[in-house]
Amino acid sequence: MTGSHIDTVRTGGKYDGNYGVLAGLEVVETLQREGFSPQRPLSVAIFTDEEGARFAPDMLGSLVYVGGLPLEEALDTPAIDGPRLGDELSRIGYAGSVPCPGVAPHAFVELHIEQGPMLEANNVRIGSVTGVQGISWQEVTITGQSNHAGTTPMNLRHDPLYVASEIVVYVRNLSQRFGGNQVCTSGKIDVHPNLINVVPAKATLTLDIRNTDNAELLRAEAEIVQFLEAIAVREGVSITSKTLARFDPVQFDERVISIVHETAALLGNTVQKMPSGAGHDAQMLARVCPSGMIFVPSVKGISHNPAEHTDAADLQAGADILLHTMVSLTTATFS
Repeated sequence: MTGSHIDTVRTGGKYDGNYGVLAGLEVVETLQREGFSPQRPLSVAIFTDEEGARFAPDMLGSLVYVGGLPLEEALDTPAIDGPRLGDELSRIGYAGSVPCPGVAPHAFVELHIEQGPMLEANNVRIGSVTGVQGISWQEVTITGQSNHAGTTPMNLRHDPLYVASEIVVYVRNLSQRFGGNQVCTSGKIDVHPNLINVVPAKATLTLDIRNTDNAELLRAEAEIVQFLEAIAVREGVSITSKTLARFDPVQFDERVISIVHETAALLGNTVQKMPSGAGHDAQMLARVCPSGMIFVPSVKGISHNPAEHTDAADLQAGADILLHTMVSLTTATFS
């Protein structure tokens, strides 16, 4: 099996997910046209809600497919703007009939743009992906005391937006202090009542914490909890935290990694082994079958942005490698 996703973030580009789906369809069409008879059936998966931007968690479609989340629970998931996932899938004609959990493939390989700068920086065309970082998504709500912006002395304020700003700075400093593959992002902040002359009553922000090492990810989560407890006392506010998504790091199958790496090299491409900083459907498929990924460069490392771009020659190279990798996987044996 190959495939990817066709959903996107609101400010996304045209390659994220779509490339892997279209390349998979092209591979199957090419093999059919050439009369290739595989020893195992080939299939292309088109997963929904990989991004998790509107319906959390991310990789929700593939998570349901592998049995990691009950179908009815997933369909009942509310969007950030209210509607249920099941209702929205029906509304747009995407309420599919594929049974979930689905059939576990013999192997799964996903072709994707890197969404980062490393391949381009190293002047390498192909990444054979070794695994995916662990991901922790949290929604932090800070409740303080709304008050007049002009008459409330600074030392008597219980300002949730100020606390939110300290949290943003803290997680950035934490990632720099940890080093390695630790990254932290606060991508969304909502403030109430959001008026120029009012000390806010409430602020809600999201935290996206990632690391390839689960022990380090756990350590980062623990330190953030300690910081939230301390700053709540110091500033006289209440803080609650809700987990939106939590996935351990995933290591891909060594045999799949080797097939991707060797195939890329045999076809004349420069190739390097590398982890993925982004989450992908392949990490969910890895729960039920040997899995791996193929990366092609992202120009300037830009993704989740309309400026996202990959050169045509790199797109072609990735599709060629996907074709030959899938052919090899039909006869591959796994311990």
